[in-house]
Order: sequence, then structure tokens, then C-alpha cells
Amino acid sequence: MRDRLRTILHNGQVIDGCGKAYDGYVAIEGSQIVATGQGEIRSDLATPGTRLVDLAGRTVLPGLIDCHVHLSMDALAAPVPLRSPEDHLVGVIRASGNALRTLHGGVTTVRDCGTPGHIDFALRRAANDGLCITPRLLLSGCALCMTGGHGWQLLGREVDGPDEARRAAREQIKAGADNVKLIATGGILTQGTEIGSAQLTVAEMQAAVHEAHSAGKISAAHAHGAQGIKNAARAGVDSIEHAYFIDAEGIDLMLEHGTVLVATSAAVRNVVHHGTHAGIPSHIFDKAQSAIEAHISGFKAAHRAGVKLAMGTDSGVPFTKHGSNLDELDYLVQMGLSPMEAIQVATRDSARLLKLDDKIGTIERDKLADLVVVDGDPLADIALLREPERIRKVILNGRMVVDRDASRFLVSTAFGEDAREIQTVA
Repeated sequence: MRDRLRTILHNGQVIDGCGKAYDGYVAIEGSQIVATGQGEIRSDLATPGTRLVDLAGRTVLPGLIDCHVHLSMDALAAPVPLRSPEDHLVGVIRASGNALRTLHGGVTTVRDCGTPGHIDFALRRAANDGLCITPRLLLSGCALCMTGGHGWQLLGREVDGPDEARRAAREQIKAGADNVKLIATGGILTQGTEIGSAQLTVAEMQAAVHEAHSAGKISAAHAHGAQGIKNAARAGVDSIEHAYFIDAEGIDLMLEHGTVLVATSAAVRNVVHHGTHAGIPSHIFDKAQSAIEAHISGFKAAHRAGVKLAMGTDSGVPFTKHGSNLDELDYLVQMGLSPMEAIQVATRDSARLLKLDDKIGTIERDKLADLVVVDGDPLADIALLREPERIRKVILNGRMVVDRDASRFLVSTAFGEDAREIQTVA
């Protein structure tokens, strides 16, 4: 699908990411969407040589977007730091496999929120060189944390004071970062840190955010505790990740500053669900268990108040597996969103956070052709997106990168000549 021949997906439901759903078609040329419409294909589109893909009543979505993953992490019960050059080399290989699993799960764009040793930048280079297939990558490099702060041993660049934060942000941007990741509070995975304790100061985060925005990049803050959430909002970050202990003042500050909430509900739920009997260290389990009820109530309050949302999973942390990213949409619906709202959060709204909404996130003419075909109607049952076999096709930049229907679906020219099977890519 990378040539300029026109391909039309038809006879299916289109959920466009803008809040509309209709039975119709999507036409692609090269990497772009060139037309959409309801009902039968327009006659002027089905010119000789056009390839028709009959969806047989399935649903087409915009490519889903996960704004918080860790591709170098393998969802182990007890994450292990990567320290040696050999560890980092293995980390790149691991990340490439996790990226492919993510594509197979229906996610076409990810923001990686922290890796050590330039693993994420090496992965992007490998993908650009054609050595592996990945979703569209927005990268952070190392997360900026205080000395001994959350994440220091797994993915951190320790800083103390605004000048060090500024320098570290510049280092990540120089290396290729699209996003500057900041650690505003303690965390669940780091032993010896309190989940709710404030860590980087407002001044430290402001310095890093200024560098990110001056370079045309975005910024995100890990923040669980109420004070750290407020500090991050005041510092001007684009998104706050987790926000498990958000309070009313924090909600008001996020509304005031237009800060986006990336809830990562899957991460805390998976730790609590699997527990210590699955090998999760007790210090991780205890902190997650202390947070889950506050997370759900705080998220509901933020949503009711109108805080902007984007989709993120924290994939790579214990038992939050790459490729199961769309579990998060089910959790969003369980916490009060409609299925349509959850899909919009994971498409259009996430694209807005990443400053990519002029290119991706909706099925509209002139947008890039990032599309996912699923078996069934996620508006009737959002949980079907949790079933990997339901993700039938994934198209990235107009290229079919996953096709689980290669032996079943036929592609034909517009007038029926030369019917042939789609060739398997994945």
C-alpha cells in the first residue's frame, strides 16, 4: 500500500475519531487518506486499477495512540535496571519486539516516556534504516529526576536545581527527544520513595519545560501525589501522567493551565490484580494497592470537571504488556466515559497532546492513513478491543503492516478484474 495506486476500504463501519460513526468507505493513495464517505463508493473514486478491500461489516478506526509506554521494559514482575553496554544492546532488540507487538495490538503511534542509554533513539534509527517495523515514535530519552528520585535506577537522569534541569533537558533534546519527561513525585516501582511525596520543584520543572517548549517539543510529568500534581501544573507541563491522588485544587490547576491527564489505569490495576504471588515485590504491590481507589475516584472527578484527557498505559511496567494497550479503553469506559469518548481520547485527543493532530488521530481527507480494522463494533462493546484476534488489519502511513485476514479477504480492481488475495505482511 505504499505506492500511489488507490485502495478503498468499504462495506464497513467507519468511526472517524471526531465523534461520528457511519457505514461507508475510506480511500487511500500512498500515505494519505484522499476521501471518505457514507454508503456506496462514489463512482469517480472507483477508477480502473483501484483496489477494493471488502470489510464485510467490520469497523475501521483511526490508528490508536498510546501516550505513555516504556518499550525497553518487558512487563516483568520486578523490573531490572539496564546498566552495561550489553544490557543496552539487548534493550534495543527487546524494544523492537515490543514495538512490533504494540503495532499488532492496533496502536500506530506511541510516546515512550523514558528509557536508559539512548535505547529509544537507537530503536528509531533502526526503524528509519528499515531494520525493524515500529509504530510512529515520539521519544523522551532519560526521565529527569532528583538525586535518588523515582526512576533513577531504571531510566533516570538525576538533576538538582534549575540549572541542572535545564542542562539535562537540553541533553535529551540534543539526543533526539520529542518530549521531556519529568519526575514530580515518588513512584510505585522505586523502592524507598513515597508514592505521594513531591520531588522535582516547580522551578526545576519550569526550567526543563521552558527548554522543551523553546525547542518546539512537549513535556510530561510523572505525578502521583497531590502536591506534585499541582507543582507540575504550575510548571506548565503539557501532560500529567497517573495523577492517582489528584485533589480538587489539582483539578482546578489542570483546568486553568490546560494540562492533559494521562491516567495509565492499566498499570495500577495490573499490579493489584497479579499481586505478590506473581512475583511482584511487596513494596510495589503495597503502594499500588494504596492508590487504586483514589485513582478511580480522582479520575472520575477530573473527567466530570472537564480536564482534558489522552490515552496512556505505562506499558512495560509489571504485567502491563505491550500489545495489550487497548485494555485502557475498557478501563476508561468503566470509569465513566462512553465508548465513543474513549475512542476519541485514544485518537483525536491523544494526537492533540502530541501536537500531531494535523496529521493523525482522525479519519479525514489529507490526514495520514493510519487505520485499524477490528472485528465487531467497539461502540457496542469496547471490551472487544482487548481481544488480540479482533485486530484484523493495521495500516501505518498507508502501508499494511498487520493483516490477519490475508487468507480470507480479497482485493480486486474496481471492475472485478484480476482478483487476488492480500499478501501477508505480519
